[in-house]
Amino acid sequence: MGKRPLVRRRGRGGRQFRATTIGKLAPAKYPSFALSEQHEGKIIDLIHERGREAPLAKVRFENGSICYMPAVIGTKVGSTIQIGLNADITNGNIISIQNIPDGTIVCDLEKHFGDGGTIAKSAGNYATVFSHGSDGVTVKLPSGKFTTLNPKNRAMIGTLAGGGITERPLMRAGTKWRKFRSKGRKYPIVRGVAQAAYVHPHGGGRHQHVGQSSTVARDTPPGAKVGSIAARKTGRARIKERTS
Repeated sequence: MGKRPLVRRRGRGGRQFRATTIGKLAPAKYPSFALSEQHEGKIIDLIHERGREAPLAKVRFENGSICYMPAVIGTKVGSTIQIGLNADITNGNIISIQNIPDGTIVCDLEKHFGDGGTIAKSAGNYATVFSHGSDGVTVKLPSGKFTTLNPKNRAMIGTLAGGGITERPLMRAGTKWRKFRSKGRKYPIVRGVAQAAYVHPHGGGRHQHVGQSSTVARDTPPGAKVGSIAARKTGRARIKERTS
């Protein structure tokens, strides 16, 4: 039979291709308090979690429960945060977006009420509450796109800490490998034409040339589904001159 290509083994999703769970603390999400409840928590520690670039704040609430959530810029150990509909509009507080004024910078925004926060959750990211309407609250995402969300969805006031960490050079290949390994990402990436023929469909040959069309169909079987998948066009875009 031949050897299965790396792209096929990786697509199967074995343990060697997944993000490692060693060094993970706990899910970083909001506590499951009722929407009408008002709670106050104290930040007891700022910690680092493997594979996460933004620091985590360890928060203890007055009922004794402890949760982890991404920390915003200006978070300090010993400071307090509020969660509830009537919380103050200050950095670190968690409020439903229906009570957040237009133009406010928020982060760790819930996509669906109760999911604990999924939008604008990476280091240095933030979203902007754009407007309130009858169909929901419109939010400007970090990508620049706009989306309308449920007014009950919760968000944290402020910008997430850790911004600029992606601009720091890694200097060594081993450092980059460990970083990508903690996130379950593929590194290093080797060109298919540089590999042997039994490892990759584009491999083999002296001159490292594909030798065939690199565009494959959407329903191509595993192992051959490499290159430009269902590409509508390839190559350099050429602008045709208009003739008057």
